[in-house]
Amino acid sequence: MEKILQQYFLNNTIGSYLLVFGSIVLAIVCKRLISKYFANLLYKMVGQNSNNFRRKAFLELVVQPLDVFLVLLVSLIAIDELRFPQALDFRIYHITVKQLLDSVGNGTLIVIFIWLCIRVIDFIALMLEEKANLTSDQTDNQLIVFFKDFFKVILVIIGVLLIFRFSFNKDVSNLLTGLSIVGAAIALATRESMENLIASFIIFFDKPFATGDLVKGNNFSGYIEKIGLRSTRIRTLEKTLITVPNKQMVDTIIDNVSLRLQRKGELKLEISLKTSGKQIQDLIQSARTFLAAQHEVENFMVALSETGKNAHIISIDYFAGMTQNLEEFIMLREKINLSVIDMMEQTEIEFAASNVEVVLAKHANG
Repeated sequence: MEKILQQYFLNNTIGSYLLVFGSIVLAIVCKRLISKYFANLLYKMVGQNSNNFRRKAFLELVVQPLDVFLVLLVSLIAIDELRFPQALDFRIYHITVKQLLDSVGNGTLIVIFIWLCIRVIDFIALMLEEKANLTSDQTDNQLIVFFKDFFKVILVIIGVLLIFRFSFNKDVSNLLTGLSIVGAAIALATRESMENLIASFIIFFDKPFATGDLVKGNNFSGYIEKIGLRSTRIRTLEKTLITVPNKQMVDTIIDNVSLRLQRKGELKLEISLKTSGKQIQDLIQSARTFLAAQHEVENFMVALSETGKNAHIISIDYFAGMTQNLEEFIMLREKINLSVIDMMEQTEIEFAASNVEVVLAKHANG
């Protein structure tokens, strides 16, 4: 048996191959146990032991990449103990097969490590979202999503630099210098995208609006669904989804309807000049009494605002609370309009003749 183990195959003994193979098999068998152990250690750094739901969510995110990372790490360490077979020592283009395999192994290890780090960021974001959900302000939620995506991009960039360093043996400092020059050129070429990125930071820190707010702009009106790195997604009142560049959201005058203290309704009654002062007073008093009885109306104003050669104008302004949704406010406005029409009928008040009717009457009398 010893002689068999001492026999050489591709510059290595059979015993060496068995030892490497056994190490890899042992790593595959024990990977889940070891991964959970390291995951629990990592959880103590970023989580809380008292919350079993969080622990379960963390393990679901982290254990799988940890499994792959540990098996690959053990495999690379074990295989490195073998001598590279001379029969396979040939060049492909300008590199040897050994260098190529080392580069692929290192690159794969870096990719899995970055994958693990991204999963940890997802868990940290999940914890922060739970805390943010306890507050009524939705800005925190969107800020968490924004920075989660931002740090993921940073991790991917770091991963690419590590691959250049350890897989392609490139000097990262020189690479960063070259990238800075290229980055400056790209920044000039993609100035609009950079402006949108800067605008996204302005939105998050200045907080003119947040996810879920109803906003009105020059050419759009709807609810904010997501604030991204480049653009803001808005669900319009027509239920369509539009994408507006963040720079436009910063530069344009935005009316944040959700931050209004009250919803305003207004009505202007142009009544006939034949209407007596007593009738006008009765109509105004009836409108005030009706509005005062509406619990949805927080305050109001009814007054004879103008009078002239064509009509008396009664202005009715009322304000409802923002606890009402838009549909409820529209129904309230309809209720008030119908009631005013009934009051005019009861007081026998007529609307003033339109300009067209006045002109026709003059022509008929002429």
